[in-house]
Amino acid sequence: MSTINSQDDEDTFKILIATDIHLGYLEKDPVRGNDTFVTFNEILDHAQKNEVDFVLLGGDLFHENKPSRKTVHSCLESLRKYCMGDRPVQFEILSDQAVNFYYSKFPWVNYQDENLNISIPIFTIHGNHDDPTGADALCALDILSCAGLLNHFGRSNSVEKIDISPILLRKGRTKIALYGLGAIPDERLYRMFVNKQVTMLRPKEDEDSWFNLFVIHQNRSKHGATNYIPEQFLDDFIDLVVWGHEHECKIAPFQNERQRFYVSQPGSSVVTSLSPGEAVKKHIGLLHVKGKKMNMQKIALETVRTFHMEDIVLADHPDLFNPDNPRVTQAIQAFCMEKVELMLDNAERGRLGNPRQPEKPLIRLRVDYTGGFEPFSVHRFSQKYMDRVANPKDIIHFFRHRELKEKNDSDLNFGKLVSRPASEGMTLRVEDLVKQYFQTAEKKVQLSLLTERGMGEAVQEFVDKEEKDAIEELVKFQLEKTQRFLKERRTDAEEGKIDEEAMTRARAHRSEDAVLVAASSDEELMDTGMKGTGDSDDGLPATLSRGRGRARGRARGARGQNPTARGSSQRGRGSTSQESATSSRTYKPVSVPAKNMSIMDAFRSLKPQPSLNSSKSYSENIIDDDSDLEDISIVPSSRVNQRLSTTPSRSKIGSQSQTFRGVDFESDEDEFDPFKSTATSRRTK
Repeated sequence: MSTINSQDDEDTFKILIATDIHLGYLEKDPVRGNDTFVTFNEILDHAQKNEVDFVLLGGDLFHENKPSRKTVHSCLESLRKYCMGDRPVQFEILSDQAVNFYYSKFPWVNYQDENLNISIPIFTIHGNHDDPTGADALCALDILSCAGLLNHFGRSNSVEKIDISPILLRKGRTKIALYGLGAIPDERLYRMFVNKQVTMLRPKEDEDSWFNLFVIHQNRSKHGATNYIPEQFLDDFIDLVVWGHEHECKIAPFQNERQRFYVSQPGSSVVTSLSPGEAVKKHIGLLHVKGKKMNMQKIALETVRTFHMEDIVLADHPDLFNPDNPRVTQAIQAFCMEKVELMLDNAERGRLGNPRQPEKPLIRLRVDYTGGFEPFSVHRFSQKYMDRVANPKDIIHFFRHRELKEKNDSDLNFGKLVSRPASEGMTLRVEDLVKQYFQTAEKKVQLSLLTERGMGEAVQEFVDKEEKDAIEELVKFQLEKTQRFLKERRTDAEEGKIDEEAMTRARAHRSEDAVLVAASSDEELMDTGMKGTGDSDDGLPATLSRGRGRARGRARGARGQNPTARGSSQRGRGSTSQESATSSRTYKPVSVPAKNMSIMDAFRSLKPQPSLNSSKSYSENIIDDDSDLEDISIVPSSRVNQRLSTTPSRSKIGSQSQTFRGVDFESDEDEFDPFKSTATSRRTK
């Protein structure tokens, strides 16, 4: 990382960098409810005072997938207060914005909109908390983007191949290629990197003169065999990676010795978990870029609530605590009170020079009571600090190391001792609980047509994303698919034969799915058991499978069927005549059976007619049974650096007069196939 002598000249980009703001976290808490909004205002205030060219956010602007009205209102207030004004924007966009923002009905950067006065543009990707979901694949960021308050980029709708097209920026003689990739389930993205299905497009002209900046929102630390993204997966031509999702602040750029690029991990701007990584001082970054040189200036956040944390191991103090002493519990409680008082004194001293810091700190004391000790009442202990601590109910956390007894009849020896604090234990996922339930359930309640993984992901959507129709849509989707299969097989309308064919099809699909999983994964992927977080099941409809980055083929197809969608705006971004003719095609929607209709009744109502025309109609509307999410080609695609031509758009008129070269949502071969991407790029290589 090189230093820049003149940081305010006409060739220097000034970029404010922050990630994981989590607006709305604990918004109903009487003490901590406004922490995220106050800190967000401080971040934007730093951007305004430093006169930055733009703000770059690394995901998780919102804590909830469906933020409350209070959260959205507070966010709009801040964006309007700090980001709108008459100060001119000093850089220009050179790339084709119809490609960069192809999913938006306003495919251009907000400061070039003649109806808006934007002084500080914001570019952001989505995180795993505010990712697109629901039938229309929308998120809270899309609402702000449609209103012209920020620029949402880095969306990827394909589960077969990801082409990351950069936003090309130029200020004076400095050129930046801004790459972004929103949150995708780590297991899925890991496999796509292994199979060479992720490609970063590069500018065609003077590729070595660009400063390549990549913002990503994934696990950086290893949480499992494939539940993270290794840095060596990223291309070595990148200059700086801004890594979101990890909350520990490591904002100083650290060089990867193998790939030679730098990685900056800004961390979160609010404490969302009482863990050691959150106790690190919170910062944002002011990045200066001139040519190929950069400099990162750390800016400490003053409005963040302080967090002090300490660990106690009772067994390390045999002189103070004896488990056989009947009054040892009172002694432990008195010792913990001394530790808490000491942390409160340290917090008060740290607050003396910063009046903007919240008065009540966050305190966490983890007590290891292994060795025969008993915990005292945490509730009674917390009553003493109700007016002095922001988290009185969470001050004390008891945990102990558990010894696993060896079973005499067992063939496996897992070791004598497994040391694992309760607070750092493995978190059960909804999908795993559903799968475990059906594996241990009686035979009469086992799933027949549906699969455990599909049902698990539907329940996960229902719980985490508040998609109330998730399970119903799953059942409808699988019922439709089974009906089409039976019609294609020309099964006689006898209940016994229909049930037999349906069960045979379900069993065949399950075994076929297992083979595909094994074939498309390496040894490390197989060791993890290919849990359902990374991939959607065949039983999961496309409208539900987005969740945490899942694909949404049906939703995209639905948007493509609108003849006025994308490109017919009054701003001159119309589609070409050929594209207009293509987009004018409409498809007959597949009828959805009634909720209470059995397979037998549904089959009778859709029994094929003997005419040839009817047969042809059925063949056009059948979803291929092999179009499962697991059917990702495992043939590695070449990692040749593809070239993306640059198209100047220095003025609003020039940008808006570009021919729309976005995405073709009308594809005959992908009709009604929710698991294949319908996004076919027409951009020039």
